[in-house]
Amino acid sequence: MRLDKFICKSTELSRTGARQAIQAGEARVNGEVITNEAAQVHENNHITLGGQQLEPRPFRYLMMHKPAGSLCSNVDGSYPSLFRWLHVERPDELHIVGRLDADTTGLVLLTDDGRWSFNITRPEQQCEKVYRVGLRDPLVANVADRFAQGLLLQGESKPTQPAVLAHIGPREVLLTITEGRFHQVKRMFAAVGNRVLSLHREQIGGIRLDVPLGHWRELTPAEIENA
Repeated sequence: MRLDKFICKSTELSRTGARQAIQAGEARVNGEVITNEAAQVHENNHITLGGQQLEPRPFRYLMMHKPAGSLCSNVDGSYPSLFRWLHVERPDELHIVGRLDADTTGLVLLTDDGRWSFNITRPEQQCEKVYRVGLRDPLVANVADRFAQGLLLQGESKPTQPAVLAHIGPREVLLTITEGRFHQVKRMFAAVGNRVLSLHREQIGGIRLDVPLGHWRELTPAEIENA
């Protein structure tokens, strides 16, 4: 974790205030004055500010049911930020794990634990994401096999990782993928001549969405461990 971020997480200082304190020589890491706000520190280091030892606040882990027409962003843009539905202290310390498009609904994870979110999103982790997909056309017979083998998407040099497709109805399926490429689900169905009309994420790893639209809750210890 960056030193300025550690100080923000351990005090009421803003990022600007933390940087000013660091540059003024008020921060020490294991007894050494550090004036570089980007210096990497660990929670086990002995870190002081103005002679006072710092203890970071516990990490937070949340799930939210993202509404359509909202942005996976900390600030509003062409659509309102999903943070409008999140009422917690210091929301600016949180980041989103696995973003969704503005028109996509479903499970979004939020945390201030960078190592935890990195382990979920890195490809080697093979973290499964389950989407409920509404389609323009009924599926043709071989689509599930093509998804299982991997598809070469337009503009890319490597095929997608194997994906699992389960039929719910003529134009509705569950799709399980382990990647997070740009617009991946929509592009996969476009590659087989279909079009996604609705997209909803139901699950990430061992975490299944179970809160109403626009609501959120803290994750349980088991969910944090099994993400």
